[in-house]
Amino acid sequence: MIVDSALWSSLPVPALLLDNADLIVASNPAAEDFLNMSAKSLAGQSLWEKVMIDAPLEAPFTRARENRTSLFVNDVDVGSGERAPRLCNLQFAPLQGAAGAMIVMISPREIASRINQNHSTGKAAKSAIGMAEMLAHEIKNPLAGITGAAQLLSMGLTPADQELTDLIVAESRRIVKLLEQVEQFGNLRPPLLKPVNIHDILDRARQSAAVGFGAHMLFIEDYDPSLPQTLADGDQLLQVFLNLIKNASEANKDGGAIRLHTFYDTSLRVRRSDGTQARLPLQIEIIDDGPGLPPAIADDIFEPFVSGRDNGTGLGLALVSKLIGDAGGWISVESVPGRTVFRISLPLAPKEIDTGEI
Repeated sequence: MIVDSALWSSLPVPALLLDNADLIVASNPAAEDFLNMSAKSLAGQSLWEKVMIDAPLEAPFTRARENRTSLFVNDVDVGSGERAPRLCNLQFAPLQGAAGAMIVMISPREIASRINQNHSTGKAAKSAIGMAEMLAHEIKNPLAGITGAAQLLSMGLTPADQELTDLIVAESRRIVKLLEQVEQFGNLRPPLLKPVNIHDILDRARQSAAVGFGAHMLFIEDYDPSLPQTLADGDQLLQVFLNLIKNASEANKDGGAIRLHTFYDTSLRVRRSDGTQARLPLQIEIIDDGPGLPPAIADDIFEPFVSGRDNGTGLGLALVSKLIGDAGGWISVESVPGRTVFRISLPLAPKEIDTGEI
């Protein structure tokens, strides 16, 4: 079977080439990344054993091969033993000039409702944040009084008793910091959108992390140098990257690797609440090799007050989601033990859209 190698490698969607026995003959780089498996490990393996497709497709696929016709399947979960399932569209097509050979193309679909959720954080979440803001404001004043009273008391106490007043002061200050985070979430300024270079901001985040909370991690830069500018608030985008890198670092207390991956995906579009489609071709992935997200919270990880850490506030990822949504972008996560991928999708800067540059 002859396939143009340059064209095959350039396909923007995951693609597999099958022989007449449903064995995988070749897989393009996009398929390796999507399945989290190498071309070598896929070669010679049965499609139905290596690719998990949540639909009974073997019979219609056999008919499509026999009739030399294409088969289209929409909205089906596709994954592998190494990668959690994602909602995808599938296309099976016969390879011309090779009897029985078929090409499988996998087009991951992004859930349309997420971008709308990013803008509003959901009605229930919005109400919860509003209530938390009000409580934060009311609680901070009496906490200041408690802290001051404890400090005054400590002046006439023995060292043993001072430990108790010091504990009161320390815990009161910790609660104040938590309340300030709640207030920060609800009082974010509107983003100042302008063309920015994604890699410049990623490098700033990486450098800051490497000398601080991420000093124990190995950072791997996997950038597409041809990536054009995006339309975003540079300071807020930096905050997003720092939050995600910090989470990855804290999940790997004994050390590990964080891969910063950027690429261009022309097929990615999401539908907004008003029915219009948004084109978000610029992709940033922050990938770590930690233990992964707890399955019980994986679906709600971007909601306020949901945290996978014992002492977490559950506001970090909710803030990340809000900042990306306010910038017109989209964020998703895939997580299995040993691999967690936070993927941010952003629009092109207006100049790039008008000129058609890529």
